[in-house]
Amino acid sequence: MAATQAEESGTDYGRNVYRNKGGPHGLGDPDDKTLRRVEIEVTIPKKMRDIARQEKCTKEVEEFTNCCKESSLAMVIKCRPYNTALWDCLGHWYNDKEFREFCTQKYLEERTEYRRTGLTKKQRNRLGTTGF
Repeated sequence: MAATQAEESGTDYGRNVYRNKGGPHGLGDPDDKTLRRVEIEVTIPKKMRDIARQEKCTKEVEEFTNCCKESSLAMVIKCRPYNTALWDCLGHWYNDKEFREFCTQKYLEERTEYRRTGLTKKQRNRLGTTGF
């Protein structure tokens, strides 16, 4: 069978070469702390929003949710102050450098554990509750 040009020349051109290969499950080096662009621009900000909603701005989220439930169609006008308060709270945490660093470290810990075990956080939680 004929070899491809990349195989003949000994280069990796034309092949799918992933830097995230390796590690115990082929998911990347668990100790690698470098971040890809998509992680910096998408994944970490998403984690920041989720943590801010669940842990930092719970009062604002609850007030806005209750207002929306009570107002039905008039919520666009009636709940505007609650929406503004919610966005102000989320914006405060989104622009906090220490909070960003905290979320980055938390993400890196989760990614390291995923690469080490091959299980996502959701899968680990499910296994922990079933006792297997």
